[in-house]
Amino acid sequence: MPRPILDETRIHPAIRDKVATNRMDYVREVQAAIAAHAVVVVGMRQNPMPKKARRALQAAGIAHHYLEYGSYLSEWRKRNALKMWTGWPTFPMVFVQGTLVGGAEDVVRLIESGELKKML
Repeated sequence: MPRPILDETRIHPAIRDKVATNRMDYVREVQAAIAAHAVVVVGMRQNPMPKKARRALQAAGIAHHYLEYGSYLSEWRKRNALKMWTGWPTFPMVFVQGTLVGGAEDVVRLIESGELKKML
């Protein structure tokens, strides 16, 4: 089932460009990292879940690239742009070979099942 996204025809022409380009520099930064690295973790300070994902990857011997966007009290606009782009509501966002695989618990399950290594 495709996730619902407001159809462009339902956005007034005067603001379509603003909607399409809002904080795209952060999205492009993550896209560039995804293109350059097999595993990318996007996280934030003070949140234990990005640390959990990174520790699980390290313990499994899986190299990864980490991008950090602020803390609970800073850079929320950057994180919001990434949430809107992916549809994923929390951090971390873990990408494997360009595919969003979820967060910390999801990556742990993929490691434990052996699927993550198969994806690589």
